[in-house]
Amino acid sequence: MKGGYKLSEKILELNNITKIYEDNTVIKNLNLYVRKNEFITLLGPSGCGKTTTLRLIGGFETPTSGKIYFEGKDITNLPPYQRKVNTVFQKYALFPHLNVFENIAFGLRIKKVSEGEIQTRVKNMLSLVNLDGFEKREISSLSGGQQQRVAIARALVNEPDVLLLDEPLGALDLKLRKEMQTELKKMQQSLGITFIFVTHDQEEALTMSDTVVVMNEGVIQQIGRPEDIYNEPKNAFIADFIGESNIIDGIMLEDFLVEIFGVKFKCVDKGFDNNEPVDVVIRPEDITLSRENNGKIEGYIENVIFKGVHYEMTVNTKNYTFKIHSTKMEPKGTRVYLDVEPDNIHIMKKVR
Repeated sequence: MKGGYKLSEKILELNNITKIYEDNTVIKNLNLYVRKNEFITLLGPSGCGKTTTLRLIGGFETPTSGKIYFEGKDITNLPPYQRKVNTVFQKYALFPHLNVFENIAFGLRIKKVSEGEIQTRVKNMLSLVNLDGFEKREISSLSGGQQQRVAIARALVNEPDVLLLDEPLGALDLKLRKEMQTELKKMQQSLGITFIFVTHDQEEALTMSDTVVVMNEGVIQQIGRPEDIYNEPKNAFIADFIGESNIIDGIMLEDFLVEIFGVKFKCVDKGFDNNEPVDVVIRPEDITLSRENNGKIEGYIENVIFKGVHYEMTVNTKNYTFKIHSTKMEPKGTRVYLDVEPDNIHIMKKVR
């Protein structure tokens, strides 16, 4: 149970999806399912294949190979208008010659819905997106955030089972973007429909999602809850891409014991070969500093930046420059010793 509603059985399934443009393989044998009522986010850097995946789900692209199923039915070759999905694009694609009401009503008029029902459904949508009283406004008179709400209302008024959102917050300023993250999540929970959201913004994905799908170079790297993606990254790419990380060469001496730059640290990982070279991932906020020699890694404060809720410090050791986040500031030039609790050390195999 999450967010006051229950995630249910799968509604959408992508089986062995590959998409090739000329000689460029954008999606490589992708397998993914999405559950009813789920807020799932496709996250990754530019060019990783997340928007292509969304367009395949929406019917705007056809896979080179593989199948797409909606509630068990093969929809691989169905056009967009025959799918129970609607899309909100980054650039909104609103009609400048139509007012707010008619923009939202457009899809209903195409379906020849009765005027009475159009009036009711559009007004309900305006209320849902906090635009009561905006019916007669021209699109050009709206702010970016208001235009985004109109685009969402236009998609939702058609009552899709799945709403696809392709970086819809990308054009908003930071404050409005954060407000809309909260609004979108509330909207999704109150409607109880499936949202599939695309973003390259890690914080956005962690804030809004039930499930995060991390992609890189057309391949799914990890699927999991935001907490698991952040705290238990499966490889160095994810650790580096999701938040900030110190990724260090280490030696796994034995189960639960790793060596970093000649210093031994207890950890919670096992199953590696004795003396196996590994990548050690430590988040900046998980490192503690001491001015007293505790036998751990020695260094000095190279730089200090105040970030509002914490200080960001870089600590120069003879082998590596660590990034550290702390609510306590140590002056530049201070000699310090770095320590980490076992639970905060993440060990992963090196990619060969």
